[in-house]
Amino acid sequence: MALVDSSVTYAGEHAGKYISASLLEANTISAGGITVMPNVKFKSVIGRIDTGSLVKGASCDFTASGDVTLKERIIEPKRLQVNTTLCKDNFQDNWEVMQMGFSAHESAPKTFTDYLIGYMADKVAASTEVSIWRGTAGDDDYAGLTTQIALDADLPTGQEIAAVGGDGVTSGNVIAELGKIVDAIPSSLYTKEDLHIYVSQNIARAYIRQLGGYGANGLGAQGFNNQGTMWYNNGSLSFDGVKIFVANGLADNTAVATTKSNLFFGTGLLSDHNLIQVIDTAATLGDQNVRFVMRYTAGVQYGIIEDIVTYGVTNSAN
Repeated sequence: MALVDSSVTYAGEHAGKYISASLLEANTISAGGITVMPNVKFKSVIGRIDTGSLVKGASCDFTASGDVTLKERIIEPKRLQVNTTLCKDNFQDNWEVMQMGFSAHESAPKTFTDYLIGYMADKVAASTEVSIWRGTAGDDDYAGLTTQIALDADLPTGQEIAAVGGDGVTSGNVIAELGKIVDAIPSSLYTKEDLHIYVSQNIARAYIRQLGGYGANGLGAQGFNNQGTMWYNNGSLSFDGVKIFVANGLADNTAVATTKSNLFFGTGLLSDHNLIQVIDTAATLGDQNVRFVMRYTAGVQYGIIEDIVTYGVTNSAN
């Protein structure tokens, strides 16, 4: 990536601040919605044990009461990188020139460099959040959770909920649609402490608006605590006793219900996701460029497919 257009309208001293478009945060990781597996250099095995019925009537002899079956899934983080080059000449005639010094051997302006480092880190976080849920396993991506689940024939058909048609999930139908998800959650999972319904932003917005009232389902005109649409302050959400996690990377009108302990994010070092090297190549290559380099690994996996309920995720293997 190079600086494509550095044209500016300048009058007076620059305030030393830059702004950029709002970026998605990798909130599935930062808000604790997934089990993080660090120190995975190449690949790691996620094992599971299945048994039949173990309890049998007592007898004098040793009688095997059930078979133990070992299964495994593999998480293999993918090597990824960010390489960006910035030419210092782009700042010769604008407000950053004073930070570059008066010598012909300039350094990159610190204000912009610091900003670009933060911007790139946020950009990577946004890309990571989307990849966690719907990565495509292309050359520049890894297979996301819904991408993998959609290819798993072992997902029980009763736990694959079709999304509502028409305009999708709205405040008028969100209660019924979330109800379908909860009804499909296996009884063995329903009381688990780390059980969540991971929902897309549009489903969360519809639910928040519905709880604000002005709708059906007996909420009344003023909704939750009679506060109307002012009731919600970015706090926690739940539905029928199940915690709701707003996963920014999920596509609209999709959701996944499972436990946090059943979802895994693998990487070498988590700190690599926040490490950007700034390399001024003037001394080594004799040019006017500054390189920004970032290298990290990332990948996701789930453990037990039978412990997952999907909404709006078409399983092509079923």
